[in-house]
Amino acid sequence: MKVKVISRSTDEFTRERSQDLQRVFRNFDPNLRSQEKAVEYVRALNAAKLDKIFARPFIGAMDGHIDAVSCMAKNPSHLKGIFSGSMDGDIRLWDLASRRTVCQFSGHQGAVRGLTVSTDGRVLVSCGTDSTVRLWNVPVSSIMESNDSSNNSAKPLAVYVWKHAFWAVDHQWDGDLFATAGAQVDIWDHNRSQPVNSFEWGKDTAISVRFNPGEPNILATSASDRSITIFDLRLASPARKIIMRTKTNSIAWNPMEPMNFTAANEDCNCYSYDSRKLDEARCVHKDHVSAVMDIDYSPTGREFVTGSYDRTVRIFQYNGGHSREVYHTKRMQRVFCVKFSCDASYVISGSDDTNLRLWKAKASEQLGVLLPRERKKHEYLEAVKNRYKHLPEVKRIVRHRHLPRAIYKAASLRRIMSEAERKKEERRRAHSAPGSIPKEALRKRRIIEEVE
Repeated sequence: MKVKVISRSTDEFTRERSQDLQRVFRNFDPNLRSQEKAVEYVRALNAAKLDKIFARPFIGAMDGHIDAVSCMAKNPSHLKGIFSGSMDGDIRLWDLASRRTVCQFSGHQGAVRGLTVSTDGRVLVSCGTDSTVRLWNVPVSSIMESNDSSNNSAKPLAVYVWKHAFWAVDHQWDGDLFATAGAQVDIWDHNRSQPVNSFEWGKDTAISVRFNPGEPNILATSASDRSITIFDLRLASPARKIIMRTKTNSIAWNPMEPMNFTAANEDCNCYSYDSRKLDEARCVHKDHVSAVMDIDYSPTGREFVTGSYDRTVRIFQYNGGHSREVYHTKRMQRVFCVKFSCDASYVISGSDDTNLRLWKAKASEQLGVLLPRERKKHEYLEAVKNRYKHLPEVKRIVRHRHLPRAIYKAASLRRIMSEAERKKEERRRAHSAPGSIPKEALRKRRIIEEVE
């Protein structure tokens, strides 16, 4: 006869110190837990509900400008600093941690339309409607850390006067050149008062410009003739161009997949393209109900933030058709510029009501230092939610967002209009000769032609 005896060593479950956690023994044999999936489903449901309860995305507003905030720039060598330019010609450096102005850069006589910082983070380049490009010395970190509330004022290192107004500026990710957009695309060097190169394709004004993060000599621009153009500084002429049905307000390259870029369009959508195959969009990102004014990618390359004329800020997955998050406040007006922070934890928006606003990239994320047990708990609940996200109840709670009435009604109206358009096209196809009206995907429909 075989007798099984349960034997335990006291060393295995006795705490060494009274502060230690009690050791718990668990048997993970699935046969002993017939209700495991049901328990996990309830946990996923509760985690989704708790996320809604703890969703407090708005951190604070930074006021100081006396006119609409028109552009922003991040400092690649300083995490807390962000530059903002306004329509009255004022440029400010903000400390995000204390939400105060650290330094002011006065000098522009008109609206500041573009800001960018050099690769080493030492030089700020600004341009505006007064037809000047100004180079400024970025204050050292000691000024950022000081608690002196008196505003420091900076003088420009150089002022370059040119023939036409500027609409945008961007600096190479790795190099000493920067590009300005206006009546033509000009390439500048820090030490030259004249452009070292100029590009022109047609007579329309370029309204945005972005250098490629992976290849320093490639840049993309959008113009008021509804075109998106890719330039190569090593060539004498522009490389490729597509013409869309509506104007593109801003462009952002994916920092982790530098061959891809996303365009913020006037038709309320964003279009992601592969620069090697411009005849169709890789993905169409819908949800805004008015023109998308600005766009910026997260440093991770997995998501991007958009600001719109409909007074909302939305966060999209890089391959998602609909936004994962929407931010709005009663006081926030039309959003002209948005930026992801350099650590991908925060989103900064600048709007028509003269304020910059700081938001959490994950609405229910807990700020501050997390204990190891807390972090493990959050990771577990995130994994459980991810596992059961396809089930109707969890999906409904996770997707639900409260919207202002005006935006909700406008979105509903857009759905009705698009559905009516789809039905009309189906009926026309049904009553026409077979093959006479070909089906065209939305990814291709918004592109009129590609020019090389």
